[in-house]
Amino acid sequence: MNHKAGFINIIGKPNVGKSTLMNQLVGTKLSIINAKAQTTRHRIMGIVNDDDYQLVFSDTPGVVDAKYKLHEGMNNFVKSAFQDADVFLFVVEINEKPENQHILAEKLTKIDIPTILVLNKVDMTDQAEIQLKLDAWKEKLPNATIVPISALHKFNVDMVMKKIISLVPESPPYFPKDELTDKPMRFFVSEIIREKIMTHYKQEIPYSSEVEVEEYVVEEKIVRIRALIYVMRESQKGIIIGKGGIALKRVGTEARRDIERFIDKKVFLQLFVKVDKDWRDDAKKLKRFGYLD
Repeated sequence: MNHKAGFINIIGKPNVGKSTLMNQLVGTKLSIINAKAQTTRHRIMGIVNDDDYQLVFSDTPGVVDAKYKLHEGMNNFVKSAFQDADVFLFVVEINEKPENQHILAEKLTKIDIPTILVLNKVDMTDQAEIQLKLDAWKEKLPNATIVPISALHKFNVDMVMKKIISLVPESPPYFPKDELTDKPMRFFVSEIIREKIMTHYKQEIPYSSEVEVEEYVVEEKIVRIRALIYVMRESQKGIIIGKGGIALKRVGTEARRDIERFIDKKVFLQLFVKVDKDWRDDAKKLKRFGYLD
């Protein structure tokens, strides 16, 4: 058997389970997961290696209305996903109406790239409803392969993987066989911290904040990390820190534990909060944060 390799780009609206599916397929947690919209801001690659194939999965942000330069950068990640894909995973929820996804569906019908439509969260309904949705999506995307799954419960995820392997072309690997992702460790540290912010704060706080790892120092027995949490207003800084610093301490403790599991080493984590009212529209900062080229 000749070696196969390909880019498998995962697309869809926010909160349809794209990140959960990505993590299941890659076999480790690379994309942060939260019920809030705009959890995924970057294009994150996860690489699966086998003797006979290399699969490069790419989780993209959902398409958003571009109110800030930040959103323009996020939408550019989605556009790039249409430029290098060998296979598309188009993820939709069982309760999603096909007409509500007409923009992405129309794009997919106009390109000659294999598409697997992943109908997620089928555990939330019955077989009759699943069949109705399968028929509706088949009419919308007649050339797509449709696989009903539950990413959360790993139902049929193996079927998605088998179908992907059958569709990717023959090719040498694109990356060294020991690589898991194209992102540096600092990126995943910042994402883990941001996930805790998404989890513990409400209203505008998660969408007004960004995390930057200023220092990442590897010592023999410990990794020392210093990270800045950017917010847009002084009032948000107070909420992030909390009375007596208790809220920030909770974020730091939970993030440190997850980082230690991710890098398999002890971590000393310091978190600081900084006000920058224009960071979402500051091209220089957005470039530094990885949103713009």
